[in-house]
Amino acid sequence: MRQHDAMYIDGTWRSAEGSGTIEVVDPAGERVIATVPAGSAQDVDAAVRAARTALPGWAATPPGERAALLTALRDQLAARAEEFAATITAELGSPLGFSTRVQAGVPVKVVGSYAELAASYAFEEKVGNSTVLHEPVGVVGAITPWNYPLHQITNKAAPAFAAGCTVVLKPAEDTPLTAQLFAECVAAAGFPAGVFNLVTGLGTVAGQALAEHEGVDLVSFTGSTAVGRKIGAIAGGAVKRVALELGGKSANVILPGADLAKAVRTNVADVMRNSGQSCNALTRMLVHADQYEEAVALAAAEADTYTPGDPTAEGTRLGPVVSAAQRDRVRGYIEQGIAEGAKVVAGGPEAPLETGYYVKPTVFAEVTPDMTIAQEEIFGPVLSILRYADEDEALRIANGTVYGLAGAVWAGDEAEAVAFARRLDTGQVDINGGRFNLLAPFGGYKQSGIGRELGRHGLAEYLQTKSLQF
Repeated sequence: MRQHDAMYIDGTWRSAEGSGTIEVVDPAGERVIATVPAGSAQDVDAAVRAARTALPGWAATPPGERAALLTALRDQLAARAEEFAATITAELGSPLGFSTRVQAGVPVKVVGSYAELAASYAFEEKVGNSTVLHEPVGVVGAITPWNYPLHQITNKAAPAFAAGCTVVLKPAEDTPLTAQLFAECVAAAGFPAGVFNLVTGLGTVAGQALAEHEGVDLVSFTGSTAVGRKIGAIAGGAVKRVALELGGKSANVILPGADLAKAVRTNVADVMRNSGQSCNALTRMLVHADQYEEAVALAAAEADTYTPGDPTAEGTRLGPVVSAAQRDRVRGYIEQGIAEGAKVVAGGPEAPLETGYYVKPTVFAEVTPDMTIAQEEIFGPVLSILRYADEDEALRIANGTVYGLAGAVWAGDEAEAVAFARRLDTGQVDINGGRFNLLAPFGGYKQSGIGRELGRHGLAEYLQTKSLQF
């Protein structure tokens, strides 16, 4: 596993201004596997100045040339997919099979989609007697989380590159090695110096400095709603653009007449995916009272098939959570659920293994909408099952949180599911197990965020418009 004791700024690896470091810990073995520099405000300033210097030339680069470089970047990511997967498993703990298929595999497709979009997008259009220009917003400060460390980088960097923006990335301190590999791929693809810059560091230091920097035109942040509020306030005070992809407490509504066994099995798999560390995880299962007991039994049995284990071992489907702090946070929520009267039907707060930041795959029954585990984002392998009497009550429960990122509806009739989905206050809804679409807009309502990622809508976040009247 390669690592750099340096920042990637203006096309070169350079030493950090300070001497501080961040330890990277293997969450399965609880051992330090690497250290990276803890960047300072001075490092951020150097990166932003490099991005500003590179901006005019990159913005003026024809879209076809930007598309060619994005294609080269896609090929670099694909060629090093095994290395990315192994690195993500080492620093995040996601099972190697999942890291290969999703953590390393999906970003290749994302970058490829923006290569195609950069070549075909109408950056100029006629509207009556006007020509409307879609121009890059400028320097982007990207602050990414640890749960999908490469995917979240490509979700921001790829559309920014396609739009003609330059980027300064501050990745999560838990998973910085993936970001360093990405910087190597950008360099190998031939991007001009300063178009992409990487500063590793703490969110409270480097992240805050990036959000506050007057040379940044747009801040794109993915993470908790609490931090998103702070970044939104900083950006609003400076009247700069902001894109926020925040938390979720997504509901899976199973209507009478649906394939109950399939709906439950799919729901449990969704919550256990990435050890529950997905902002769009369907962590609330809503079931009609007549089918409730059957659904609980099915979910408990399915959860018991997810045995926590070594993420590098073949067949492991549930690895550790990312850190000791995250483990303690998730177990705390499980204990709070028990204290508030919910019934554990699978899992529980006890440690499943002696070593590693593991959490038992946990299912709660007898959950009511006002319970903490039904309202707050846990970010672990924990599913809450709630009952409802009719569709109106199901809708009130589903919409009854501050979040609105994702959701799902199952019904025997697709039109019935679609009609219910239209009433959900959420940015994305899966119908009868619909698959994730990398070209569809991803983002939330309410406190789940501002703006959209992926596809044409994701590109539009990095553009501003100018009209010429004739």
